[in-house]
Amino acid sequence: MQQGIGQFVPIIIMIVIFYFLLIRPQQKRAKQRNAMLSALKKGDKVVTIGGMHGTIQDLTDDTVTLRVAHNVNVTFDRGAINSVQSSAAATSAGDADKAEKEGAKS
Repeated sequence: MQQGIGQFVPIIIMIVIFYFLLIRPQQKRAKQRNAMLSALKKGDKVVTIGGMHGTIQDLTDDTVTLRVAHNVNVTFDRGAINSVQSSAAATSAGDADKAEKEGAKS
């Protein structure tokens, strides 16, 4: 009986190793990506999967409209956003800091 269980131990160990090295990290990345996509807001500067840079002009549940140049808006699926370069909150805070510094200089 012990010999039969002993044959399955290496297979069980391999399954545990695969879980911790492959499956768990992938689930973690998917969770982070879903959190990033749900946190998108108007004014965020983003990069799409295809490498197009733009600023979010409009958001719906499943689409994003990006401004890629003056008077050039392109609509993408929300899942096509690869990364957020800067958020609208950080940009407005940076603009406020610049205004303070310029006000202090004059």
